Amino acid sequence: MTVAASVPSSVTGTTAHAGTATHCPYCGLQCAMTVTGSDAAEAGIEARQFPTNKGGLCQKGWTAAEVLRVPGRLTTPLVRQDGELVPTTWDRALDLIADTVRRIRRDHGADAVGIFGAGGLTNEKSYMLGKFARVALGTSNIDYNGRFCMSSAAAAGNKSFGLDRGLPFPLADIGSARAVLVLGGNVAETMPPFVQHLRTAADAGGLIVADPRRTATVDRALSAGGVHLQLAPGTDLALALGLIHLAVVEGYADRDYIDSRTEGFDEFWTAAAAWWPERTERVTGVPVGRLRETVRLLAASRDNGTGAYILTARGAEQHASGTDTVSAVIGLALTLGLCGRRGTGYGCITGQGNGQGGREHGQKADQLPGYRKISDPAARHHIASVWGIDESELPGAGLSAYELLDALGRPGGPRALMVHGSNIAVSAPRAGHIVDRLASLEMLVVTDFVLSETARMADVVLPTLQWAEEEGTMTSLEGRILRRRKAMDAPEGARGELDILADLAERLGQPPERFPRDPRVVFDELRLASEGGLADYSGVTYDRLDAGEALHWPVTSVSHRGTPRLFLDRFETPSGRARFVTVDHIGPAEPTDAEYPLLATTGRVLTHYQSGAQTRRVPSLSDAAGPMFVQVHPDTAMRAGLGAGDDADVVSRRGTVIARVVCDASMRLDTVFLPFHFADEARANLVTNPALDPTSRMPEFKVCAVRLAPVSTRTGTPA
Repeated sequence: MTVAASVPSSVTGTTAHAGTATHCPYCGLQCAMTVTGSDAAEAGIEARQFPTNKGGLCQKGWTAAEVLRVPGRLTTPLVRQDGELVPTTWDRALDLIADTVRRIRRDHGADAVGIFGAGGLTNEKSYMLGKFARVALGTSNIDYNGRFCMSSAAAAGNKSFGLDRGLPFPLADIGSARAVLVLGGNVAETMPPFVQHLRTAADAGGLIVADPRRTATVDRALSAGGVHLQLAPGTDLALALGLIHLAVVEGYADRDYIDSRTEGFDEFWTAAAAWWPERTERVTGVPVGRLRETVRLLAASRDNGTGAYILTARGAEQHASGTDTVSAVIGLALTLGLCGRRGTGYGCITGQGNGQGGREHGQKADQLPGYRKISDPAARHHIASVWGIDESELPGAGLSAYELLDALGRPGGPRALMVHGSNIAVSAPRAGHIVDRLASLEMLVVTDFVLSETARMADVVLPTLQWAEEEGTMTSLEGRILRRRKAMDAPEGARGELDILADLAERLGQPPERFPRDPRVVFDELRLASEGGLADYSGVTYDRLDAGEALHWPVTSVSHRGTPRLFLDRFETPSGRARFVTVDHIGPAEPTDAEYPLLATTGRVLTHYQSGAQTRRVPSLSDAAGPMFVQVHPDTAMRAGLGAGDDADVVSRRGTVIARVVCDASMRLDTVFLPFHFADEARANLVTNPALDPTSRMPEFKVCAVRLAPVSTRTGTPA
């Protein structure tokens, strides 16, 4: 057991006390907590004061210690033998993986082996996973589940600002604003401590939420006179264009700002000008009066100097037109003159625990560490020199996440896949099809600490560490690098990913020094690799973080104090100006018809997280959430022959999910809601549409055409 005798008050912001200061294992808010107790059986959680959570935690955070002692914790490698997973030794498991990788590479080439990572891995593991793929395996086929989360907002941010950082300002800045527009985010359930930062806006009647459902976040807005923009799923882009139209024609546009700090407005306005209020209402379903009130509230708070922010989350981004949607929302923020100024701005609410850092250091198919493009010759030269290889040895860009999964087992596609920290059998769109692709592999390797639905399919399962058993760093939704500290020893038999990757790399012929095992040594290498990149961590050290310094990247030297607020002087574009990106609304990739007359949208509930692989194993969380459900208007349920409490088939062109009917009179008549945390025949992603955004390659999780039917009248499952 390694527990700090005391926690410096500079780290905690409170009186020093025994325990290990670290951060929550769940979302991108990275709430500060202290882990107490001598081992997993005795571990407890105490909240700490910190700028993001202000001493609060959600139910998931308070019960995080329960995950450390869940039944079925994996401590022994497993291999498939005669169709069953059986215990084996580490040497045998690693030898089997290395031997199979060598054979597949020899017979089919390096790209026949793929890696699928995760936005919950530490920066050190994310970095080393990308290096392992490109150096030890020589494959271009590495991507991660953050492609399903942040990629559209990232692509749009890069287009407009020349840089992607979810929040280009500290989250605490929002706390004083009297007007905040949240598009597609239900933070009251997905990250409850976030709501504290919306209190000023909510109490002033200036909290505006765009969501097809009346969520807990919407209720907070309406409780004090705020606005609910209850749009049809898949019409966020039209909504943004309509708001821009009103901002311009009703005199709220900041013309001086547009002229001095942006470019491309005239062409952008040509598209937005066509979205007059009545057309926007017809397409989105949002009354013109609420559109006008939204623009008025944002502009009035801007003009009064009381703060105005626009935020997007997955509801607006997980679409086949998600990049264009965020580009339009950024266009609204630029039209109002909000970006790159203190007290106003646009930001994206990062979902996964290391969703920001996880996409900066090499897990994405098209990126190298430091947020460098893998196609950039200068970037390739820099990274190759840090890694001690010839730049010609670096592969090019590989397949994006869904395309990688869809290619598994096909001619020219990967024949082996290594999965780290992701449960793709539940979380991938068109999940039934993806399970078929996983089953077609010659070898599936899953590294996890529980036997998730994906691990149950594996040929080799490697037991890894949990969050409180490892050292490393995470990067929060505001771009602040944080220390994850080891609070206790792992159970005998479990190993960290850095050790696993080093062992495999050596078996594949790499020199031992090329793949260090110590997280601090890996981080120092990451610092060198990121130096000069957009996401520059070169000035960050463990010592600075342990001393309690607040370091938001870029941090360009050990004397640099970090960059909590980006773009105050210029944007990261060649001209220094933010770009308006011309876009237009095209609607969902799959419209409704007579056979599939309803729109299904997906999301999270308060007590579950992501695929539920962790939270479904915590009884208090699972009991509070209850079984899989479909939320639907009572009249819509009645027309399908259903009532509250009935079990229903929710059927799309791709599959069928079984869910308990929950009737809610606030729902749109054309919309049903499905949470995506459940497994087996309750997987929401059995019905979701894998149509991809042409830029970000984000699947269209947030809208697909479905029908409802009683389970007893099922006529079959679509192909």
